[in-house]
Amino acid sequence: MIKSMTGFGRGDYSQDGKEFTVEIKTVNHRYSDIFVKMPRQISFLEDRVRELVGKAISRGKIDVFITYSNYSEDSKQVVFDDALAKAYVSAVEALRDRFELDDDISVSLVSKYPDVLRVEQAQEDEDLLWSILKQAVDNALASLIHMRCIEGEGLKNVLLERADYIEKVIAEISDRAPEVPKEYKTRLNARIKELLEQQVVDENRLAMEVALFADRCSIDEELVRLVSHFGQMRQILAMDQPVGRKLDFLIQEMNREINTIGSKANDLTITRLVVDIKSEIEKIREQIQNIE
Repeated sequence: MIKSMTGFGRGDYSQDGKEFTVEIKTVNHRYSDIFVKMPRQISFLEDRVRELVGKAISRGKIDVFITYSNYSEDSKQVVFDDALAKAYVSAVEALRDRFELDDDISVSLVSKYPDVLRVEQAQEDEDLLWSILKQAVDNALASLIHMRCIEGEGLKNVLLERADYIEKVIAEISDRAPEVPKEYKTRLNARIKELLEQQVVDENRLAMEVALFADRCSIDEELVRLVSHFGQMRQILAMDQPVGRKLDFLIQEMNREINTIGSKANDLTITRLVVDIKSEIEKIREQIQNIE
């Protein structure tokens, strides 16, 4: 199925008081460019997130935003600074001895001094965290890919409609092409008679000139290849894999053929039809820039 490179997905998952929310936003890009923003405390999981996202999305600018909340009972722990507490006790004892004060040093007294006790995040279990985060990422990816598929199907239908139209115009060019040498022969015959002021023209010489002209303006091969390219485009659009780069290359080949037809045609009607096709091919080129 064709996928657009534009989309958004959100996924949530919680377990044992640990909760993750993942948002993934993608836009078109020539290559795969993954940016991950997540809390520093779980940054050790970034490589795993990149790998998981990279396997699911082959192309595009991908922004991944992760938020994490830990409501579990063991999420925090209180620790004391041994060296700082020792320094405080030594200072208080020195103060007591210096001024001969009563000895009322206690745990409650020392614990009230700045930074002796502090609250820290408990050390996280990496494998447990990843199992929870992975589920949230998977949920966000599923939502994102669903949106990209819907938009991709819309792009596919538009491309097929444009292909149908261009193939009709190609058929008009094919019908018109054989008439060009015939009209050239008529014009050349009339011109010769006008210049030479005679009614009899050397038919052999005239046939030779018309044959040379017909050979120069022959576009049969280009038309066959152009029709073939659109048949190939339909096959590519039916593939169940990323096809953006293939379509981009194919559009270049289409442009090459239609430019050749335009330069060889020597006919105003065909030139007008060529301009019409080139305009449609450019629209296709712009649209496939958003296909993965």
